[in-house]
Amino acid sequence: MLREQPRHWRRDSSLIRSQMILGEAKEAQGDLSGARDALGAAPRLFDEQSPKSYEIPHHSLQEEPMTTFIRTLFVACLLLGLSAPFAAGQDQDAEGSKDHPLISRYPGSFITRYLTKEFDEFTLPLGPVVDQGKFSKSQPLEGKITRIVYVAPQGRTVLEVFRNYQGALKKGGFETLFTCGPQGCGSSIANAYANSPDNQDYWGPEHGIRYISAKLARPEGDVYVSLLIDDQGGDSRANTELYLIEVKPMESDLITVDAATLANDINRTGHASVYFDTGKADVKPESDATMKEIAKLLQGDPKLKLYVVGHTDNQGALDMNMDLSRRRADAVLAALTSKYAVPAGRLRSYGCGPYSPVASNDSEEGRAKNRRVELVKQ
Repeated sequence: MLREQPRHWRRDSSLIRSQMILGEAKEAQGDLSGARDALGAAPRLFDEQSPKSYEIPHHSLQEEPMTTFIRTLFVACLLLGLSAPFAAGQDQDAEGSKDHPLISRYPGSFITRYLTKEFDEFTLPLGPVVDQGKFSKSQPLEGKITRIVYVAPQGRTVLEVFRNYQGALKKGGFETLFTCGPQGCGSSIANAYANSPDNQDYWGPEHGIRYISAKLARPEGDVYVSLLIDDQGGDSRANTELYLIEVKPMESDLITVDAATLANDINRTGHASVYFDTGKADVKPESDATMKEIAKLLQGDPKLKLYVVGHTDNQGALDMNMDLSRRRADAVLAALTSKYAVPAGRLRSYGCGPYSPVASNDSEEGRAKNRRVELVKQ
């Protein structure tokens, strides 16, 4: 995190440079006394008690003009070299970062961290943090994720920055889903985006935290905002952590299944997997082709009975995943019996939650494979 240097460093460095130039000009004219006065008036870079204070003794100005000019130039270059890193490193955006087109920064802020993912998961807080870093209420999202961390200018409070963002979201048509202040956000460390580095945030009241989650409905896909502001931006400045999640409609018909393939998988391994919309428990119209093939498989083998087993990845609370897996399996069973006339006695539904992964949950690719419904031969 970039930290702003005290303002008097910048003021003193600028004054030193100006006075050094003035001293060199006077010395070039042979006015040694003028050079001595200019240098003597320049403030020291370090404390008066520091043994490293750079002060040019007045007696050195009694030497030859050329020697004095060289020494003066050397000291000027030294002071400029010492001050340059501080000037160059202040309040500059992180390399490759930029504002999101939908939401600009608070004026005078700079970006310290920036991250984008074309498609990933995000847990949108809809309630305060409770024990063990879990949100009392949340909404799982998937889509393009942009993370931007800003540090506000000196003297701007957390509340001032927050109110400006809050007003801007309202004017932009965003609907507030949840908001909290220092005493209502929770009291422990939590993170909404598990796949982001340095993403642990303390939601307790000690740092004046303010939070808002909001939604903008759009025909091309909804946009969600997660905005947390506290006073941890260096020198106790307001620190803004902004997430934008652009929900993309799920691409369908990427996986096709036919009855012969299902039968072969069941006879060879004892089960076959069918994939549906992630985070959902309803069977959408896009899944009709797959459901027809499952029905055809059962109709072609009157003795075949199947368990319909729902699975999830390990993201989110265990109770939520167990419930989701059961509801997904129940929805498949209901569709097969009601829409495709499969006898209910040939199917039984179960939910296994995250307990039976087929791939690692450490990557999005692995989690996608674990979010499935399996047809298992009884």
